[in-house]
Amino acid sequence: SCIQGAPTLAYTYAFYSRTVELPNTSNGYTVAYQTCCRINGMINVGNSTGSTYMCRIPGTNQLGAGTDTAPQFGVAVNVICKNAPFTLSFTATDPNVGDSLVYSLCDAYNGGASANAGFDNPAPPPYGSAVYIPPYSGGNPFGTGASINSQTGVITGMAPDEGNYVVSVCITVYRSGVIIGSHRKDLIVRVSDCVITVANPMPDFVTCDGFNVQFSHTSTGANSVFWNFADNTTLADTSLIANPSYTFPDTGVYTIKLVINRGTSCIDSAFRSIGVYPGFFPGFTHGGSCFTNPFQFTDTTKTIYGNIDSWSWNFGDVSTLADTSHLQNPQWTYPGPGPVNVRFIVTNSKGCIDTVDKQVIILDKPPLSLAFKDTLICRDDAVQLSATGAGTFSWTPPVNIVGANTATPTVSPLTTTWYYVSMNDNGCFNNDSVRVRVVPNVSLSVSADTTICLTDAIQLHAISDGLSFTWTPPGDLNDHTIKDPIATPTAASTIYQVTATIGGCSATDQLEVKTIPYPVANAGPDPLICYNTSAQLNASMTAAFFTWTPTTYLDNPLVLNPVSTPPRTTEYILTVTDTLGCPKPVRDTITVTLNPKLNPFAGNDTTVVVNQPLQFNASGGVNYLWSPATGLSSTTIADPIGIYGLNIDSVVYKLIVTDAQGCSDSTGVTVRVFKTTPSIFVPTAFTPNGDGRNDLIRPIAVGMQKIEFSIFNRWGQPVFKTTVNGHGWDGKIKGKMQDTGVFVWMASGLNYLGEPFFQKGTVTLIR
Repeated sequence: SCIQGAPTLAYTYAFYSRTVELPNTSNGYTVAYQTCCRINGMINVGNSTGSTYMCRIPGTNQLGAGTDTAPQFGVAVNVICKNAPFTLSFTATDPNVGDSLVYSLCDAYNGGASANAGFDNPAPPPYGSAVYIPPYSGGNPFGTGASINSQTGVITGMAPDEGNYVVSVCITVYRSGVIIGSHRKDLIVRVSDCVITVANPMPDFVTCDGFNVQFSHTSTGANSVFWNFADNTTLADTSLIANPSYTFPDTGVYTIKLVINRGTSCIDSAFRSIGVYPGFFPGFTHGGSCFTNPFQFTDTTKTIYGNIDSWSWNFGDVSTLADTSHLQNPQWTYPGPGPVNVRFIVTNSKGCIDTVDKQVIILDKPPLSLAFKDTLICRDDAVQLSATGAGTFSWTPPVNIVGANTATPTVSPLTTTWYYVSMNDNGCFNNDSVRVRVVPNVSLSVSADTTICLTDAIQLHAISDGLSFTWTPPGDLNDHTIKDPIATPTAASTIYQVTATIGGCSATDQLEVKTIPYPVANAGPDPLICYNTSAQLNASMTAAFFTWTPTTYLDNPLVLNPVSTPPRTTEYILTVTDTLGCPKPVRDTITVTLNPKLNPFAGNDTTVVVNQPLQFNASGGVNYLWSPATGLSSTTIADPIGIYGLNIDSVVYKLIVTDAQGCSDSTGVTVRVFKTTPSIFVPTAFTPNGDGRNDLIRPIAVGMQKIEFSIFNRWGQPVFKTTVNGHGWDGKIKGKMQDTGVFVWMASGLNYLGEPFFQKGTVTLIR
């Protein structure tokens, strides 16, 4: 009941017996039965594979005068769940006391020549083996490495995926150490899609990294878990988490317990031993250089608990399999140079084990380095050579040298000489050389005197074989101790002197650097001008020559104070040059900013009647001036009100508009005064012939604040309509010119006092 998805085992058990009396023979008998086929769904052999079932009855050659009763297999049937641990028993019993049975997995036999299940003519031995499908075999029928106990006949291991598998077990029977017979059982085992309830925590282990341990398990059929960490210092040493961690209070061995499905009928549990011994630090060092000498390996492992008790070295020598050692501090001599990977495995008495991998470089010669390989001295000077390495040193030639057998000899050759050093590290040699060049004096020359622009920098150059340099004065130099410093002089004239030195020899030279100030360019202040006006430029300079760029819109680009009349904002660049020793041009820029063109507007020409208030709404600037003042409420605002009496026929106003920068422009508007009551005037005829006269019939409204004007043909159909004063009809209907005729118009609206107005009449179209 604790197996989830347990299958039904459809096996039939039966016992058959028959007595047959056979005469004794020396070699015995073979009893066999063959059949053509097995069931479908086979995994490790083909579905068409047959089978042979047989046993051997020993003869007098094996038994002598004795008798034998063959061993009898038990019932080898069990539920096996896929990918789970399993146990399968092929145990047999032997009535002959003293006989010993040895079990093994062996190849199953095929069906030979059998053609059907009722085949009754089996062939004599030997019998052919069934053909297994890789990776399966008779010795590995499940493909997972399951094994059989040779003494008990019990097969254990991990089950494969579900399916049918042929399993064949052979028994060899020994009597007094002599084989007297063999028997086999060939069974089809079903692996099912089920889950067996097994508690399986991780294996026993020892942790050496700390007191905190991470636990895990691969239990099957676990619906719940319960861990007990066996910590006797607390009652809180349990967990219900599948993969918990726990921090132990001290070192020692703890027997932890995992329980699955606790409190149910399908409970299972397992114990594991966990050793906690932190403070294990493996490591090693090595000494040696070239391959001709042995390398010394030294264990540096530290442990807080227990003792270091085993060492396993692999020196990474690919030329042999014997490059190992179990000594604590071994030596190894390599056959040649190159990098090798050394592996060191170390354990302690508490069960800690760790591995250290390190790359070691094997050289063909010991490391040797020189402080320098080429130097320069003056005659009668001395210089100390310097070599670094592990070994003894020897320098040649033995000419003007002190300490030839040391790493740092002192030499004082009179001419250029090569000195050679040889280093011996226990029979491992390396060589190198140093050239000491000797000169009788120091050569030195500097660049020629020069002139530069004031505040510019210049690099000074010394041509010399000197080894050290000193420049004066140092204040203007970026580094007065280098061969080619950068100078930034501030005086009109500076003399720079340099001394070059080789040991006790030196030489001195100098050069002069003069400075000339940069020419001065001043294009003047940036002017702001009104549209369609000019700007007077007023530049100045301290230089010999000048140019303006661009020359466009300048009245005379050959003078410092030209007049500019640009159509837009324009930049002018004044470039000046000199002839006093600073040839670099200097530039200054002036921007002539053009104020945008004004767009003054006083309003459209209009008509009013006597005493009708007229509201003006001018625009285009910030300041306004109207003239004349006739009828206006104010002459200095944008929106004055005009009222006109009977004595005025019309007024033509001039409006001057000024912007924030003081630029101005003017415009005008005409007001006609009708000495009538508010009305809409319509001509009685018009001639739309395109001559520019009377081509439109349109209303002329005076004293009206709102109008609606319509024209109808003689059938009363509308042909034109407008609400705009002065907007007229051109005599066309849908683009077609009408013939001569009379049309009716109607006009309505509100006068400036808000009173309604209506009028109608006729107009004649004359073609």
